Amino acid sequence: MAIRHYWSMAAAAVGFRLVLVLFGGDLHLASRPEVSTPLTSIRRLAEGYWLKQASISPYSGSMYHGSPLLLSVLGPLTNKRSFGHHAHIYCSLIFVAVDFIAAMLIRATGCRLQIARNRSLKSLELTEAVGNSVNRSAGDIASLIYLWNPWAIVTCLGSCTSPIENLMVVIMIYGACSRLAPLAAFGYVMATHLSLYPAILILPIILLLGYGPDTPTTKLFRLKSSSSGKTDISNKDKSSSSRDVQQFSWKQVFYFILWMLFWTCYVLLLSSIILNKVGGLQEMFEKTYGFILTVKDLSPNIGVLWYFFAEVFDFFRSFFLIVFNTNIVFMVLPLAIRLKHRPCFLAFIYTAIVAMLKSYPSVGDSALYLGLLGLFANELAEMQFTFFLFFGYIGVSLLSPVMHNLWIWRGTGNANFYFATGLAYTCLQTVLVVESVSSMIKHDRKLRLLVTA
Repeated sequence: MAIRHYWSMAAAAVGFRLVLVLFGGDLHLASRPEVSTPLTSIRRLAEGYWLKQASISPYSGSMYHGSPLLLSVLGPLTNKRSFGHHAHIYCSLIFVAVDFIAAMLIRATGCRLQIARNRSLKSLELTEAVGNSVNRSAGDIASLIYLWNPWAIVTCLGSCTSPIENLMVVIMIYGACSRLAPLAAFGYVMATHLSLYPAILILPIILLLGYGPDTPTTKLFRLKSSSSGKTDISNKDKSSSSRDVQQFSWKQVFYFILWMLFWTCYVLLLSSIILNKVGGLQEMFEKTYGFILTVKDLSPNIGVLWYFFAEVFDFFRSFFLIVFNTNIVFMVLPLAIRLKHRPCFLAFIYTAIVAMLKSYPSVGDSALYLGLLGLFANELAEMQFTFFLFFGYIGVSLLSPVMHNLWIWRGTGNANFYFATGLAYTCLQTVLVVESVSSMIKHDRKLRLLVTA
């Protein structure tokens, strides 16, 4: 009954998307700064494809800043028109299918995480103490959260390429959880190619491939052996305890690096073929990665960097570019040291940090990490400020278009109105990340107390 209920909810989510795409008309979501960014805009992609068809570099001017692979895949669809529907309906249908595949992979990741968690609890003899319900339906919950997330729905309707970027991140995490090095390397290379920021996920991916989705720390096994009252452990007990502690698999990491090099060369080869006679790889890197790091487009978005760099003096611009770009990197190592035994949760935290601090954020980025958050619904059940966060996200979603309308169209507001909603949005994400990490640490502390009890 539960399985049938899940599939009915998933089918309803897909059907709801299709109804809005086919019969909702043009909702003008593609022009919303919360939904579409200079990197994900389908209109900019259509412009780049037109330039390429005219034997001009798609990166000429300041319109297109995405991957040349998307030009070949989605470009022909932007030229097709359907009577009675919005211009990019075929792209929207593709994004609906992409969202469904991403949700199914999130569900499969939840199943992998459930198996790993049950194995860890069994090795620590905590199955009865914690209960067999841990992560039982976490994958179902996470996939339904992603499918029914209003931000994921408007991203499909807005015909921006965020669903494809999200899919590649999910493929990377699923491949690493399943210890499928070729699949994990493909997702990592494609996610980094489409958007530079997923490159910081290299640490959780290596930990996932080396240790698995979830593994107890060696300290827990030492506490378990010491709490049993055996001061002198026999050689047999030592060997069984060492078998419980999962060893790091360098073999999978080595395969991942080889496959990553292979997929990188393959993607660069395809990109050079597509850009043959209409540009080159150097121009591609300057207009994609360079555009992301230098924040040249200061058009309003849901983030805060556009406002900051619009106000900062040009003399200090290079300094603050270095500060903001390295701010993400500074958080990588401390979190990896503290949460290395939970690499899947670490990947979620990194994804949330990227969505919070990237130069051109959108609500599609938040839809991804909120979906991944559902994978840890049981561990984070006691997280604080959930009521505040839930209604805070709703408030930002409602106020952001209102403030944008007052500023741009009615002229009764100013940039501070819209920037205030972006600042509140960033603060909400900060609270979510801090409370998630704190709740997970508390959960691990409870496991430690159960082991020593």
